[in-house]
Amino acid sequence: MNTVAHTLTAPVAVLAAADAACERIAPTWPLDQLIAVNPWWSLRQHPMPVIAGELSWLAGASCFLSAAEYRAQQIPEDIIAAILTEQEMGLTLEVFCTADPVRPATWQNLDRLFDQHRNLNRQISWREEITHQLSQFAGRYFVDQRSGFYQAWLHTTRNDHGLSILMAEAGLVRQFDQLPDSAEELLEVALEELQVPAQWHTEYCHALLLSFNGWASMAAYQAWQATLNNNADGTTRELLAARLAWELVLWRHLGARHPGVGTAWRDQFARAAQQRLAHGAYARHLHCWQLASERAFQQGLERKLGLPEPSGSPGATSAPAPRLQAVFCIDTRSEVMRRALEAQHPQIQTLGFAGFFGLPLAYRSGAYNRPQLPGLLAPDLQVSDADRHYDESAGTSLGSRWLGLAKSTNGGFSLVESSGLAYGFGLLRNTFGWRSAANAVSPAHRLQIRRDGQPLSKAALAELAAGVLGAMGLGQNLAQQVLLVGHGADCQNNPHAASLDCGACGGQSGEVNVRILAQILNDPDVRPLLADRGLPIPTDTVFFPAVHNTTTDEIRILAGNPDAELLQWLAAARTQCAEERARHLDIAGQPAVSAVARRARDWAQVRPEWGLANNACFIIAPRSRTRHLNLEGRSFLHDYQWQDDTESALLTQILTAPMLVTNWINTQYNASVTEPHLYGAGNKTLHNVVGGNLGVFEGNGGDLRIGLPLQSVHDGQKWMHQPLRLSVYVDAPRSAIAAIVAAHDDVRWLIDNQWLYLFQLTENGACRYFQQHWEASRSAEHGATQQ
Repeated sequence: MNTVAHTLTAPVAVLAAADAACERIAPTWPLDQLIAVNPWWSLRQHPMPVIAGELSWLAGASCFLSAAEYRAQQIPEDIIAAILTEQEMGLTLEVFCTADPVRPATWQNLDRLFDQHRNLNRQISWREEITHQLSQFAGRYFVDQRSGFYQAWLHTTRNDHGLSILMAEAGLVRQFDQLPDSAEELLEVALEELQVPAQWHTEYCHALLLSFNGWASMAAYQAWQATLNNNADGTTRELLAARLAWELVLWRHLGARHPGVGTAWRDQFARAAQQRLAHGAYARHLHCWQLASERAFQQGLERKLGLPEPSGSPGATSAPAPRLQAVFCIDTRSEVMRRALEAQHPQIQTLGFAGFFGLPLAYRSGAYNRPQLPGLLAPDLQVSDADRHYDESAGTSLGSRWLGLAKSTNGGFSLVESSGLAYGFGLLRNTFGWRSAANAVSPAHRLQIRRDGQPLSKAALAELAAGVLGAMGLGQNLAQQVLLVGHGADCQNNPHAASLDCGACGGQSGEVNVRILAQILNDPDVRPLLADRGLPIPTDTVFFPAVHNTTTDEIRILAGNPDAELLQWLAAARTQCAEERARHLDIAGQPAVSAVARRARDWAQVRPEWGLANNACFIIAPRSRTRHLNLEGRSFLHDYQWQDDTESALLTQILTAPMLVTNWINTQYNASVTEPHLYGAGNKTLHNVVGGNLGVFEGNGGDLRIGLPLQSVHDGQKWMHQPLRLSVYVDAPRSAIAAIVAAHDDVRWLIDNQWLYLFQLTENGACRYFQQHWEASRSAEHGATQQ
């Protein structure tokens, strides 16, 4: 990892080092917009095994499973032996497979060192109190930000005389009076007084942020949003300053009393390079196990992908025109539903496309403006109900304030008491399912789409629709009925409900996106303009907006009048899908459809569905390559026909947007399993919502918990997600793939630094693209030929 150049002047160098540490923290989204995030996204410029060693050293974090957990997977020995040879480990198979590497000593911040001299059986630890004090303040600050984080925290702390009493340390609070008033000055003074060598400034600051990772991630979210709007935000630096201020206070207050801490502190820096190397070796050992686990999966998948397509398959070019077309999100749960729907008739065609349907929009309802697109992007379009007028200056609606009160720490109790029977009816309505989805749009309202406050013209709507149809591959051979299927989840009493909705829609249902797209494509004034662009839509073709409820397996038509046969197909597909999912839930032997519906309404149900657990691969290819395969809900599927993409524009979009989103999803699930304490949200039954929608505490304090709750990845007996880095398979020419990778740093970093795998899928097997070179997949039984 890079360190700050010594040629910089001291203050500038200190701020550069601090900012470099802040930039290593990935954002986390609020609960009402909760999307999956790669917690190591900000470190993608570095090799993943190196980052694994770095995080192990600075935070004791695990990016991999333990050796014992890998052994339990019963990975074939020939795969392990091949990995050991390729990685030049210099270990025999027997030695490697029986070894249980022990994590070396990890970095200790000053609070940890001083805790070694504190009676933790009778006293609160410094570590616990610092986390609690900063976290309680942050929970208030991020709701009603008044001034800079550091100054606001310092003002509050200087007046908190209970700290001295709580920690049984007379004069402790007076130490805060001596701290600099600005975050920048604090950073400079503290790093100098604590005698932190310049080459370790960034690593020490990173370790401090990791000790407070939840709120650091929320600060990083603010910086992310500011960047999307071409602004800057310094909250992460100020939060770092507050955490570093605690270190300086302890040093000044306790250092003379415990001189051994100073010695240990200096010795730690003297051994820092050695510690880093030791953790690198430790991570490298476990990385070999991870490589073997991934190769075993890839070997099975590539064998499956090599199975011949059955004769007379609907995917053949000679197949008759489809009787129904349904476009689904690339979400892994859609793979199960697509198979179930296709099974109802050979002339049903399904396609996979990014769930926000290529519409970079935000939906406005009242004073609430809700992004409906991936968190990587900023909305360019605004959608609202056409027959409603909203006052731009109006405050939050009564309904929004009511919801905010219900979600507050104390408000929920008083709200139930004061609202009496009215609230009781709401509880009954939710319990028995007498409601629509929380983020639904009223079916009575036509939607209006704007850019920069102005309604889009018919020509602009046609241009937008043409781009979407072309990207979907729906420009020709349209069926009479076309379903545009967004997805969302419906469950009760679940602060993390948005994590089950569509990540491509910003942690929302895809309802808004499919409604507006169907409205545009059914518009009789838009269709002639599409025909002028070479995309004629038959007069008898109808686009139906629909939502796939992934918790109940129901596909609900949102507008229009589909025929009885279509509704029968949807009902049968729901049954098949529910029965398949029931095998992974505790409802075996029960009627699947009614059982999963009951789970969705159950207020006590901590596992309404498994979301995207066990996701492992992303296949970018014609559906004919996979229609005859059961991919077990583990694959993202994006339809793509490279012969129709002569400029590789569509492939560029897929590799630079959906592939990045799938990396975020995959890595969040992986991290929530390998390091649930730092990157997981903990036990759902202990959650308390913070600040209305900011996030959750586990219990009544501690750091903000990010990532997925334990119950989202564990069934009480075993993990339901196998941590595997995403394997991406693309059916496209090598030259096109290589050119896109070379032109986009984010894509290249993910591939070359081993954050995911990229393979070319051919008729003869798979070839891996890694560090600007092609090589036959070592998982394949036969090497792929060059194209």
